Amino acid sequence: MGGRLAGLARHDRKFGPVETLQAIAIDRDGGVPGDYASAVASQKMTRKRQVSLIERECWDAALAEAFGSVDWAFSRRNFLLEGLRLPRAAGTRLQIGSSLVLEITDQCTPCHRMEALLPGLHDAMRADWRGGFVARVEQDGVVAVDDEIRIL
Repeated sequence: MGGRLAGLARHDRKFGPVETLQAIAIDRDGGVPGDYASAVASQKMTRKRQVSLIERECWDAALAEAFGSVDWAFSRRNFLLEGLRLPRAAGTRLQIGSSLVLEITDQCTPCHRMEALLPGLHDAMRADWRGGFVARVEQDGVVAVDDEIRIL
């Protein structure tokens, strides 16, 4: 069963503002162009954190637990997934759109900025991979909001 890409975002510097996008080309060498975390990860041999993803259902559950409402882009993740629950395991591969293939390498642990954003959000994001996933790019591709996501 597939889901859809509900949102795209990037930030160009460590504490920089988040920019949301409608479409973008992602590649193995650089990950998400213009994204600070992706650029740093792409310089490392493992490329473990080239792309970050969060499931809408997990973001919404964490917000409900913290009694707040904040746009998903403030999670500082690159992709918002909807209608799909990913396996909580490194090595999971997924395809977004017609060609982008990612390999999940780890969970994305929430940073202190989540607590500053909304008291209680940091702890609410720690359970069940609610903080999301980090992944490396296996196959280049152009992705757009509303693209289909499939677990391979």
